[in-house]
Amino acid sequence: MKHFNDRAFIVFLIAISLAFSWVVTPFFGAILWAIVVTIVFAPVNRFILRKVGGRPNLAAIISLTLVVALVITPAAFIIYSLINEVSGLITSIQSREIDLAKMGIAFQKGLPAWATQALERFGFTDFNVMSERISTGIAAALRTIAQALLGFGQGAFSFFASLGVMLYVVYFLIRDGDNIAKEIGNRLPLELNHKTLLLEKFTVAIRATIRGSVIVAIVQGTLGGFIFWLLDIRAAFLGGVLMGILSLVPAVGTGFIWVPVAVYLLAIGATWQGITLILCGVFLIGMIDNTLRPILVGQDTRMPDYIVLVSTLGGLSIFGLNGFVVGPVVAALFLAAWEIFGAERDATKAS
Repeated sequence: MKHFNDRAFIVFLIAISLAFSWVVTPFFGAILWAIVVTIVFAPVNRFILRKVGGRPNLAAIISLTLVVALVITPAAFIIYSLINEVSGLITSIQSREIDLAKMGIAFQKGLPAWATQALERFGFTDFNVMSERISTGIAAALRTIAQALLGFGQGAFSFFASLGVMLYVVYFLIRDGDNIAKEIGNRLPLELNHKTLLLEKFTVAIRATIRGSVIVAIVQGTLGGFIFWLLDIRAAFLGGVLMGILSLVPAVGTGFIWVPVAVYLLAIGATWQGITLILCGVFLIGMIDNTLRPILVGQDTRMPDYIVLVSTLGGLSIFGLNGFVVGPVVAALFLAAWEIFGAERDATKAS
């Protein structure tokens, strides 16, 4: 009878855990980012805790204030600035202030003969028609971006509820995080060395993702936008943000933005701007990933670049923005689990 009761309780435990997961699903992103922020700011909170004489509530409040000042406020500013810039671009394209047809014709005239012949071979001959289509497509894409950005504010209740939940959870995780992690570790039905390794991989994967990707993206995007601004390229802020996002793609990520712009500048005769952009793109923007990422991440995750790339893109496609963290974390735990399995199998063979 006891055996039956134990099984029944396990079934109930699984069922109620699934039910709880279903209940908190609407706030999955808020809870996930609360965990991410807590792990990233944990060393800062420990430092503050020492400075305030071991008062956890005061330390947590100060840490939460820093989170708002260093994360929430800049993110809100970026979204606001993007909305303004994208809206301005849409207006400029629709009013013909930015005439893509003229830009296309100028680009065509600046191409060498072999490039023009190649375009004609593929049927790209009428730049007026092409420019109209491109203009319509760009305007539609910009409107989609603007609507997505405005969505942060339009769903006011949902957005502020998620933000409130995130900050509320951050406060308690920062204050009681060590105890919560210890309790979770005690409840996991795994051996102590397995729990230690998996929890360590989980924490390291989040920190490495934030330091190795977010900081690199911020630096590359800021530098790219600044270079665009120096060269008087329209929508420098938008270009910088796009370069920051695309920097997640190793090696050529930012090149998806600055390379076409440099080619266009060279084709229309803006030679020194085009050459300057190419030099800056190769030796400044492009080299940041190779120099800064190893310094920030070191050997923390020890994941091959291709696994990081595939897991990040896969996570983004499934979970949206949350997948930027979920993908690498799942990959790190996957590798850790197989590392444990391989080590135990080798130990069994040796014995």
